[in-house]
Amino acid sequence: MKYAKVFVVIALMSTIIVSAQQQRHSGNKGKYHKEFTVEQLATLKTKKMTLALDLSEKQQREVMKLHMAEVEYRKTKMEERQAKKESGELKKPTAEERYAMENAKLDRMIAQQKQLKEILSNEQYDQWKKMQLYRHSQLKQKSRKESRRG
Repeated sequence: MKYAKVFVVIALMSTIIVSAQQQRHSGNKGKYHKEFTVEQLATLKTKKMTLALDLSEKQQREVMKLHMAEVEYRKTKMEERQAKKESGELKKPTAEERYAMENAKLDRMIAQQKQLKEILSNEQYDQWKKMQLYRHSQLKQKSRKESRRG
């Protein structure tokens, strides 16, 4: 009788844990971008940057333009990908296509970095670079943890 109760409790706990993990993994991927308009996303990114770097009004306007263009581009690409996925046209890219996509992404990042260097003061730019390095290291750690589980 005692063992039956223990077994039921263990089975119940296992079910709850598995259910919670499935919800976490299937949950909010990409939801953030779907809920907000391009302008709202750009505004949020600009305000976060303003808080971190103490941007002036002029800098905020210029950074807002930069973020608007970036968010618009990303949202358009995401919609194109979703449309291809729904129509069944989405295929795994070839090595050459992946290279071209990665190359284009890096070109956009370099251009954005040059624009930010013109907008920000030297101190702000240095702080932004540190923030970027920290963010990328956090993303890599998260990616490694997820690949180990998977």
